[in-house]
This record gives sequence, C-alpha cells and structure tokens, in this order.
Amino acid sequence: MEIRVLRYFLAVAREGNITGAANSLHLSQPTLSRQIKDLEEELGKPLLVRKSHRVALTPEGVLFRKRAEEIISMVDKTEAEFSAMQNTISGDIYIGGGETQAIRQIAAILRNLRESYPEIHYHLYSGNAEDVTERLDKGLLDFGILIQPADLTKYDSLNLPAKDIWGVVMRKDSPLAEKEFIEKEDLLHVPLICSRQALSPHLTRNEFAAWFGDAFEELNVVTTFNLVYNAAIMVEAGIGYAVTIDKLTDTGKDSSLCFRPLKPRLESGLNIIWKKYQVFSPAAELFLNALKEELSV
Repeated sequence: MEIRVLRYFLAVAREGNITGAANSLHLSQPTLSRQIKDLEEELGKPLLVRKSHRVALTPEGVLFRKRAEEIISMVDKTEAEFSAMQNTISGDIYIGGGETQAIRQIAAILRNLRESYPEIHYHLYSGNAEDVTERLDKGLLDFGILIQPADLTKYDSLNLPAKDIWGVVMRKDSPLAEKEFIEKEDLLHVPLICSRQALSPHLTRNEFAAWFGDAFEELNVVTTFNLVYNAAIMVEAGIGYAVTIDKLTDTGKDSSLCFRPLKPRLESGLNIIWKKYQVFSPAAELFLNALKEELSV
C-alpha cells in the first residue's frame, strides 16, 4: 500500500467522483480508476459504491478514509520534522486539549518562542480527554492538556498552575441568577446543558458527577455540547443552564449571561502531557524546555 495511493483515495472521497479527483490530481480518469480498483483488491473490500456521475463510500470506505487521513497526517508531520532539522529550528508543534483558561499560559510561552524562532508554527486541536489521548497515542499530537484527575500512567506530565472553577452559566434574568452560588438542590429541577464528556458513562473520573453525588442520574439534561461557545448560544435562547467552567464564555456587563460558581466549590487542576520516551522534533523539544523553565521544573 503506497502513500501516493492513499492520497488518491482521499481525493476521490473528497471530490465525490472519479473525474473531479483525477483533474485535481492531474491524472487521467482511467489511471485513477485502476489505482483505486487495485487498492480495493489489495484490501479485499469494496471502498466505493460507483454510480453514474458520482461515488459514495462503503462502510469499509468510511473506516479506510479515517485511517488514511491519520497515516497521511503522520507522514506529513514526519517530513516536516526532518525538513526542520536541516535548517535553523523550525517546524510544527501540535497541541491538543479541551477548552480551558490554561491555554493562556501556553499562549504566553508560544508568543515568547515566536520572537526568537519565527519559523515554528503551532497547531491547536480542541477535543475532550478521550480525543486528545487517542491522537497523542497515534503520534498526531506532541502534547495534550488534560483536566485532573486523569490517567497519566502512559505519559510524562507537568502540572499547570492554573485552576478551572466549575459553575453554571445562565441568563441574567433567570431565577438562579439572584443567587451568589449554585448548590446541588438548585440543579435538580431545571433544564441543564452539559458537556458530552461529563455525561460519558464509561468515564470513572467525572468530577462533576462525584460532586453531585447519588442524585446525578436524576438531573434533567436537555442538551449536550462539545464546545462551550455553542452551549452559550443555547443558554441565550432560553433552553437551559450550562454546567461548565468559568471564563470560557462572555459574562461581562454587556452580556445577557452570567456565571455562578458551585457550592461547595469545585476546582479542577490541569496537566500537560506527552508520551513516555517520546523523541521530539527540535521545535517540540524547544517548547518543552521553555515550558519546564516557565514552571521552574
């Protein structure tokens, strides 16, 4: 299986037809068709459903596209790293994490590095802990930011000094906005908007569920979200109250929203992690050293 052919397949999946993909690749249509057919024969599975003027992916094709994208991403990342070794320190650093104020400290380090090493480029990936560790394990990320507590057995890590404060985002005209703090009983009979990760049944380290206790299953969760920005729009529309962390959405004086912390107070620490025995590119090694210096490790 050749990298070149993987790129051909991804072009077909992107264009939705052989002719368009051939044109984008500067190949003849018969040549591209033959390459894709050979790939299917090599895999022993059909990847495309061929129709008169377009193609669609089979279930095997959908899976193969995901794997091909991961392989191509790793190839491109590796080529960029080796290219960077031939010159002054340059290259790409890939960092993944959820929405958190800790990114401000990371941003300050990146800004300082940019002043001395302008040829380094940074790529941020947003996702929950499961997404981030999966991409880290596959080598698609150099570093990940996880909310504590997290399973760090497979990783080296540093503690970040920032703390995320849990609470509820709501409309300023809502009844709960009159309270200084939000307690457990306040949430039992109102519509809630929660992150999908906070509700994942397979997660054993769910701080909000642990804070809430035995009545957690009684909560009326009407909407789930992946990005707090979208959750804030749901709150503005009057759909419910968003359980989230502070300072991720606008709750200033000109906003229609406000934030109220939980009581008892619930805080989450943060770790930045990387794979054990990781061999870093010069750019990633430079970032890690700057991070350790900033944290005085």
